Amino acid sequence: MRQIVLDTETTGLDPDQGHRIIEIGCVELSDRKLTGNNYSRYINPDREIDAGAVAVHGITNQFLADKPLFHELGQELFDYLTGAELIIHNAPFDLGFLNREFQRCGIDTPLQEVCAITDTVLKARKMHPGQKASLDALCKRYGIDNTNRKFHGALLDAQLLAEVYLAMTGGQSRLLLDAGGIGGPRRGSRALAQLQALAIGHPAVVVTADETEIKLHLERIAGLAKKTGKTFWPDEQTTA
Repeated sequence: MRQIVLDTETTGLDPDQGHRIIEIGCVELSDRKLTGNNYSRYINPDREIDAGAVAVHGITNQFLADKPLFHELGQELFDYLTGAELIIHNAPFDLGFLNREFQRCGIDTPLQEVCAITDTVLKARKMHPGQKASLDALCKRYGIDNTNRKFHGALLDAQLLAEVYLAMTGGQSRLLLDAGGIGGPRRGSRALAQLQALAIGHPAVVVTADETEIKLHLERIAGLAKKTGKTFWPDEQTTA
């Protein structure tokens, strides 16, 4: 399955007021592993950036002066995203901006029609009702290092969200992402690093019990049930 973890930075909060995308960051996953086929661009919005937005992401008009306009990369980006599951934190915000930008390029098909959409804000609220669902809060919850996040940034936030998403959906984020280059090497033991290196790109090895081991296991369960009077396993499986 091809998944793209996506984030944007913008000149302001509302595309209906003419605000534009100034950065897009995408991290591609395939079968829960990094592919390296990421997409990251800064974009000249051809308008002033709100002071409040600059305070959040630190990106200025001066920095973007020599960057491409969105229409110069719109088709390229649309083709890159098409067919993938998009994983986005607060999806309506980013989709609203992206669909408006694509419309300006003459691409009238909404991303929702060519991509599956997963909103990690909604997912987090369902999994952790009553708890904060911000990216920083989820990084803290899942033990993901976000100390480099002094400002919001589309690629950095997409990288962090990829870790959060994998932790939320299977707890394998550290193993799959550490060796993939996100944020560089992380702290940890040499043994853990070796384990991570061995695990990347190799299928899990499943070792099944043989008949003797199964028999011993069932005898043990039956003995515990007899001793305590409690059922530890379905009756048909507690007889050796």
